[in-house]
Amino acid sequence: MDSTALDLKSYFNGSRMKKDGPNGKNGEGNSRKESVERNLHTMVMLFSLKEEVGALAEALRVFKDHKINLYHIESRSSKRLEDSYEFLVECDTRAGNINDAMEEIRAKSIYMTVISRDHKDNTEAVPWFPGKIKELDRFANHILSYGSELDCDHPGFKDQKYRERRKYFADIAYFYKHGEPIPRVEYTEEETKTWGTVFKEIAVTEDNIPQLEDVSNFLKDCTGFILRPVAGLLSSRDFLAGLAFRVFHSTQYIRHPSKPFYTPEPDVCHELLGHAPLFADPSFAKFSQEIGLASLGAPDEYIEKLATCYWFTVEFGLCKQNGKMKAYGAGLLSSFGELEYCLSDKPEIRDFEPEKPEFRSIPSQSTSQSTIWLKVLKTHKEKSGNSRLEELAKDIHSEMELLMDALRKI
Repeated sequence: MDSTALDLKSYFNGSRMKKDGPNGKNGEGNSRKESVERNLHTMVMLFSLKEEVGALAEALRVFKDHKINLYHIESRSSKRLEDSYEFLVECDTRAGNINDAMEEIRAKSIYMTVISRDHKDNTEAVPWFPGKIKELDRFANHILSYGSELDCDHPGFKDQKYRERRKYFADIAYFYKHGEPIPRVEYTEEETKTWGTVFKEIAVTEDNIPQLEDVSNFLKDCTGFILRPVAGLLSSRDFLAGLAFRVFHSTQYIRHPSKPFYTPEPDVCHELLGHAPLFADPSFAKFSQEIGLASLGAPDEYIEKLATCYWFTVEFGLCKQNGKMKAYGAGLLSSFGELEYCLSDKPEIRDFEPEKPEFRSIPSQSTSQSTIWLKVLKTHKEKSGNSRLEELAKDIHSEMELLMDALRKI
């Protein structure tokens, strides 16, 4: 049997498998809401059948009998058993009797694994994670808050013009697909003025907001990281999964002009001044990918620990370099007020010790009340030829371990 996608028509007529949309596979032609709902309620079953005549046909009959909608099925060489095949089936959990179907398939299989985004009520399921970079399209629109909809306490809630602009930016993110150039934005005079106001104290151009596509191309040349537009906040699991593929989900909208030094959400100022420069550093890019790879398929409690570590370091971290305190957290670098405050003698500065209770969850209060720092930057010293060779060997070994971990995950 070839390791290729199978045609279900060969196995049963009247299939409930949904057809591809007019613009391609996986519902690309469907409405935005339908596409999001589908991805949230898709389950993947990965199983290898016992060697029996007509085993696959009988397995597919199970889905039909239990009225399960199938989106996709393919065969491939088994990753567990030599000279054997396994089958990957994507199905809709919203219709039919999915639990009974799972039990029947399990009884017919040598092994079976269930992968689902809706895993909280299924202790046997592995949390879904992307196996290739294009699959980031599946969750990029599953934002937790904001986007084009604003809370009543948002500075731009009553500003209809601002809300229309936010919808414009949200639509760019919603319709973006991996591999496409990021649409260039014509920022308004008011938006450019807000940008200038935010950064007039810092050495950044005031009269032009950088385009995500230009910054993304620069980062790709430096470390292989790329930017992808997003309409708002992603879940920690989805955000970290993007890092595993060296993809950073970035907003394009800018904060409301009435409060240029405050934003209740990440905006283009936060992304481009706070996060983007760090991804040009090879060591930081490697660290970011490693924390992303560690998140793939991990239990919820592990995701919370990784997100908390990210918060206390990458978002609001300080470090010492050559005896001087410096900021590297994106939340600090993108806010002149926070930056000025955290480097003064006002905040309490403590070592970041993940094992301590106060570092086990993301704080709800403002970081202005207590800034945390972590020693992560090494003091640069002149190295001998042997030291450089040793470091190179360690880097190669580390990169190979990173690659092997990625292959095991996928």
